[in-house]
Amino acid sequence: MDVSNRGRWPGVMANGEMCPSRLVLEHVTSRWGVLILVVLLERSYRFSELRREVGGVSEKMLAQTLQTLERDGFVHRDAKPVIPPRVDYSLTALGREAAERVDALGRWTESRLGAVQAARETYDAQKAHASRTS
Repeated sequence: MDVSNRGRWPGVMANGEMCPSRLVLEHVTSRWGVLILVVLLERSYRFSELRREVGGVSEKMLAQTLQTLERDGFVHRDAKPVIPPRVDYSLTALGREAAERVDALGRWTESRLGAVQAARETYDAQKAHASRTS
């Protein structure tokens, strides 16, 4: 193992773009993946309820993301044989683990947003000053 990767996730860092760990990480931390996982922490949802709750996601992207999360073992799809069809989505045990972690990251992000915005303002002011003086 490369010494520069010591203490990091060796599979993610060493195996390049085709690393299976990177794909799972991408699925869990994608724009819609994070939001779907966090919403499903509350309870199971029907597709239309989930779409309303997430907000801003297209039907196509929601369907694709749910399918990806289901394939990875994070989401359970329960299709009931009734008329009209009813499909509920919920988290698996593995999905709950992932959702709790991204929820913690989301909560941290919201609590530290002020510090991030202040850092951005400082950075932008320094860049603007540097460009005026060059």
